[in-house]
Amino acid sequence: MDDPELEKLHADRIASLKREVEKREAFKRQGHGEYREVSEGDFLGEVTRSEKVICHFYHKEFYRCKIMDKHLKTLAPRHVDTKFIKMDAENAPFFVTKLAIKTLPCVLLFSKGIAIDRLVGFQDLGTKDDFSTTKLENVLVKKGMLSKKKKEDDEDAEYQESIRRSVRSSENLDSDSD
Repeated sequence: MDDPELEKLHADRIASLKREVEKREAFKRQGHGEYREVSEGDFLGEVTRSEKVICHFYHKEFYRCKIMDKHLKTLAPRHVDTKFIKMDAENAPFFVTKLAIKTLPCVLLFSKGIAIDRLVGFQDLGTKDDFSTTKLENVLVKKGMLSKKKKEDDEDAEYQESIRRSVRSSENLDSDSD
């Protein structure tokens, strides 16, 4: 590339991608990007250490809880800026009482450690068992818990991965030239 403007745009884009990768990795170190179970003893720490947390209170024998699990497990890796956790309601009597959970599944939405909203059963999802992951995702976007995904995010995943590879290879070249 001989054009200084193009070189600057390219350098800026690579720097932006590096910052984005670092941010995603920091979120992952905090437990983001996966859907995992937490114990009652770990609950407060998990909820207060992240800005946005979605917590599913469930019962292992309830069919509808398994449906919600499936959808949240799909969403967690797509929305790394939000932490996704679940807690067995049977093993968390203190929080079930404190948070007034009466119906399962119950998905509590936390912002900066404070419960700001909840999904009770499938009321917000059309009340039927066959709602789509996209329907749940849209409800959580409207409630401010998930960032709206740009269409190209999904379409450009392969392109972005190739950029990451070129960033890594350029870093290797930089270190080789020292």
